[in-house]
Formats: sequence, C-alpha cells, structure tokens
Amino acid sequence: MTFLTIVFRDLLRRPLRTMLTIVGIAIGIAAVVALVGMAAGYEKGIVKQLDVIGIDVIVSNMEGGLLPKAFDESIAAKIAALPDTAEVTTVLMQMLSVEAAPMIMVSGREWGGFTWEKLEVVEGRLPHDGTEPAVVLGTMAAEMLGKKVGDAIQIETEEFTVVGIVDGHSLVENGAVILALPLFQQASGYEGRVNFVDIRVPADANRERVEALCRTIEKNFEGLRAVRASEVVGTSQGFKIAKAMSWSTSLLAIIVGIFGVMNTMLMTVFERTHEIGILLALGWKKRMIVGLILCEAAVLGVLGGILGVLLGAAT
Repeated sequence: MTFLTIVFRDLLRRPLRTMLTIVGIAIGIAAVVALVGMAAGYEKGIVKQLDVIGIDVIVSNMEGGLLPKAFDESIAAKIAALPDTAEVTTVLMQMLSVEAAPMIMVSGREWGGFTWEKLEVVEGRLPHDGTEPAVVLGTMAAEMLGKKVGDAIQIETEEFTVVGIVDGHSLVENGAVILALPLFQQASGYEGRVNFVDIRVPADANRERVEALCRTIEKNFEGLRAVRASEVVGTSQGFKIAKAMSWSTSLLAIIVGIFGVMNTMLMTVFERTHEIGILLALGWKKRMIVGLILCEAAVLGVLGGILGVLLGAAT
C-alpha cells in the first residue's frame, strides 16, 4: 500500500465530510474568482467604452461614491475655451431603480454631443431631437427591462417612449438607458447639473499636452478632477471602494474555507489516534504521520480549488 493510497483511502472513508469540506473550499475560491473577475470585467468595460466613444479626458467632481456628485453644467463652456480642447460634451449618469430593474445605469447626454456618435441602431431610431420624450436602450438593458421599440418606460416620475435599441459596442453602453440630458435632468431633479464633462483633444496633442490640460482644469476649477480616459478607472474612488469590498468578501470566504479544512483535519486526528498508534508501532516516524495529515489537507485544498475555479468562471 503506497503513501498516496493511504491518503485517498482515509479521505474516502468519510465521503460526506470530505465532500462538505471540498464544497466549503470551493465556495470560497468561487467567490474570489467571481468577485475579482466581475471587478476586472467592469474595469475593462469602462476602458472599452471610453475608447469606443473617443473620450480623451474626463472631468468630474472629486467627491462621491460609485458615481461622482453633480456640479454646475456651465463649467463645460469655460473648459471648452481652454487650449487643447477640440470637443466638449456633458453627461449626467445615475444608477437608478427603473421598473423591473432594481439598479440600472441611466445616462443623460448633451444632445448633439459626440457621446451619441458611436451608438449603432439595432432597432428603431435615435430621438429626433433633445426635446422628444424618448429614450434608447442598450441591447442588454432592453433585455433586462423586457422592453421593445414603442414601449413606455418610467424613469423617476417621468414617462418616456422607447424609440430605439442600440449597440454601444461595450458592456457598460449596452447595459444603459440613454436619453437627452435636459430630459434626464428634469426627471431626476438635477436641472442645470451634470457629473461628467467629456473632452476630446486635437489629434496632434501628445501626452504632455493632455496632462497639462488636466492640470489647468484642476487649477482653474476648484473641486474638479481631470484625468486621462485611460486612467479614469484606476483613480476612481468608487471603483477603489468596490474593489476593496470584493477583496474583503473574498478574503472572508477564504478564511471560512480554511477553518473548514482545519476542523476536518482536527476531527480526523482525534478519531484516528488508534490508527496513528499502530503506524508508530509499525515504524512510522512522527514526521511521516504529520506529512500524511498535511497531504490529506492538500488534496482537499486542490480538489476544492479546482471546483471553485470552475464554479467562479461559470458565474
């Protein structure tokens, strides 16, 4: 009988306990894979969204949680007058409960701004102008809300008509409800306020000029932060909080799994004192018995880890 045979025999002797321990480890690993994967996916989605739209610099309020606080939209005109700003547009974004969706991104965009350009109409059309009480839905948002072209949708206290389904070529865009900025400002009670100013710089502007523009904006407009689009996710306070929460939850799940393995192995040792005594009598050294227990724990960890990765990846 080989060493590994003894390891697997001891684990299979109590299959229910072994299986429960493996499941406990798997849940912890699956939580890590799923939560960290979701955070990474969200980060990639934001970066892709900004790249698709063609945003070079984003200006927002330095305060706020997941989304920055709103500020006076008149600041956009002053920013547009600065050197190295080719195009400027304003956006008001909020995470809201909309009908069947407990939380969905609603994006009010300045009518005629470049953030409308990359929306590819899959069904219906875009609004005729910035005053039409209409919205377009990203493909995922339409599925989530169960809406089609011609349906009514209520956002806060206002009712709008879904005039189009669009493909925004990114996860964030496709999961959003999009409408003209003044309409959303009125519906949400944020008249005259936005929480993002998106900037395109001239094609010949190098990194140094873009960074100089960011410094000028932060100097001239107290309380606002200007960052290059490629750095916006990494510097977002809301994203940092969300990432920290995901890692904290993952760590807690891992600790629970560790204590599960420890409990199983302690019970195994207490129940096998007679067997351990026989092994010592047969000439086994103490380090061999310790190695046996550790190998059993390692096998549980590996099997639980494999199952956890598969579960997390499938989530």
